[in-house]
Amino acid sequence: MPIDLSSLWKKEDWWAVWLGFFILALASLRIVSWIPKMSKWTLNPNIAFPLSNIPYFILLGFALLLLTSLPTLAMKEKIKGYWIGFPLVFLLAFLALLLSNQKTIKEWGLEYVLWALILGLVISNTVGTPKWLKPAVKTELFIKIGLVLLGAEILFNAILSAGAFGLFEVTVGLFLVWYFCYFLAIKFGLKKSFACVMATATSVCGVSAAIAAGGAVKGDPKEVSYTISLVLLFAMPMVILMPVIARLVGLPDAVVGAWIGGTIDTTPAVTAAGELYSVQARNVAIIVKMSQNALIGVIAFLLALYWVLKVERKPEERPKPAEIWYRFPKFVLGFIVASLISSFLLVPTMGETAVKAILGITTGIRGWLFALTFVCIGLDTKFKELIKIGRGKPFVVFLAASIVDVILSLITAYILFSGVFFPSPL
Repeated sequence: MPIDLSSLWKKEDWWAVWLGFFILALASLRIVSWIPKMSKWTLNPNIAFPLSNIPYFILLGFALLLLTSLPTLAMKEKIKGYWIGFPLVFLLAFLALLLSNQKTIKEWGLEYVLWALILGLVISNTVGTPKWLKPAVKTELFIKIGLVLLGAEILFNAILSAGAFGLFEVTVGLFLVWYFCYFLAIKFGLKKSFACVMATATSVCGVSAAIAAGGAVKGDPKEVSYTISLVLLFAMPMVILMPVIARLVGLPDAVVGAWIGGTIDTTPAVTAAGELYSVQARNVAIIVKMSQNALIGVIAFLLALYWVLKVERKPEERPKPAEIWYRFPKFVLGFIVASLISSFLLVPTMGETAVKAILGITTGIRGWLFALTFVCIGLDTKFKELIKIGRGKPFVVFLAASIVDVILSLITAYILFSGVFFPSPL
């Protein structure tokens, strides 16, 4: 098979990698050392962003527009429609971030991705997404760049701080829950791609994992949206219920943190739930969740490989290495490489303090890209279509898998972090 180098600038996956690395390079070289951020606010939203900072938010939006226009131009899509629609998508993302920074809302763990999704859903399910806005609904591009940047946040030294027991809890619990959810979904008659997305979302870290898995197995965007909706729906009550149950039972802080980090599927919700119990529980929960996040790339890689070699393989066909390479989602590769760069290049050469400052920039930009993503998911989703998916079967599967996840995570967290059986690693 001849090598087609044009894919390096004609494919969205490659552009996600290039743009993710470009943003990481800008932050690492301190060319970009500050981006506008919002503060917590109680009654007056103006406190979240002083009026003097509005031009900076506009400049940030324009910079994101310029960067994301490059793939649009390279792939010969209509740039005019994208430029017309992007400001509204950015404004909705801005509002989502603003709402999520309200003090009470933030304490409840109702994160910006939820508000971004709601704002998009309100438009698509009331007045409908106008035609002029649709060219700016670039869900795949935004999330792929964001996932590459997420890889840079996965530092191996932080993961190893949980020790062998922490890693054991994450990996064993993850694979058991994954196989249970996948097996149950197949038994309920769901497609393999849908089963993979749901299993990965339940067992790894919810939203990001669902999208990465969807890209790896070429899943239906509607099924990915449905899974994301379930992740956010389940996360909200768990933020409150898990700390309350833990306090009633009187569980040790480290056990609670490991339980929360291994169960709740979104990082902000994990942080909020841990904070409601104790500072130590919060810190342990974040470390365990980071360890799970690190496995996004591994799971996506294995799923993509399985899809190429088994699911998409034609009878009597022997896929060649080149064919596997062309079909493999490159943004997954970007995620893994970004993690390796941060862990084994930036930290040793620049130090943890400098890398923390760099990740402060990339994490902020990644947050905006995720907000744009969920606005787009909402704009492209209608409740009528979601209700038709599986006739309630996906909900039952997700509920059953979540219950198994809660029980299994509690058992492993108590065995490994209570100090009763082994010295607690944290």
